[in-house]
Amino acid sequence: MSPLMEGTDGKLRCGWCSATEAYIDYHDHEWGYPVGDDQRLFEKICLEGFQSGLSWRTILAKRENFRQAFQQFDFYQVAKFTEKDVERLLQDEGIVRHRGKIEATINNARCAIEMVQKEGSLAAFFWRYEPDTSGVTPQTLSVSEESKAISKELKKRGWKFVGPTTVYAFMQAMGLVNDHAEDCAFREEAERIRQNFSRPS
Repeated sequence: MSPLMEGTDGKLRCGWCSATEAYIDYHDHEWGYPVGDDQRLFEKICLEGFQSGLSWRTILAKRENFRQAFQQFDFYQVAKFTEKDVERLLQDEGIVRHRGKIEATINNARCAIEMVQKEGSLAAFFWRYEPDTSGVTPQTLSVSEESKAISKELKKRGWKFVGPTTVYAFMQAMGLVNDHAEDCAFREEAERIRQNFSRPS
């Protein structure tokens, strides 16, 4: 895939946008912009887990259904889900009906609560692993040393479906790294917002 594609507006974008029209809005307004909100961070790490073995196109098309099914990814609410909820979700055609991933989301909600109690917030934990990318051109990576470290620590704390590839995709989307292609029209804006973003501590 080419590193760039030209939109109908004449702007150059990351090449992966060419896969579907829905990617363009996601790319322009979300991907690579820093996030410090715990609920959004939890949503994204869960959706990346659901994507495992599938395409992001599939997950993005179902994202609103996922939000309804999982209480807008309020992990305090999801942590209360029972086996009855698992069975209900397995009948929900609007989401990916995979028992292991559904159960992992509920498990991870409980782990997220523990993390907030220990770290202050999910954001404080994840942003601790932000790599120093000053002066570094974007890379075509699927994993990094930081994503491996996060994955290892999350698994140690009981999280599931958080392999290093899943975590790196999460890092890209949540702005912990700016992997917009070098000549992408949105790279500079993403970097400007990253520079002005107050890192949680």
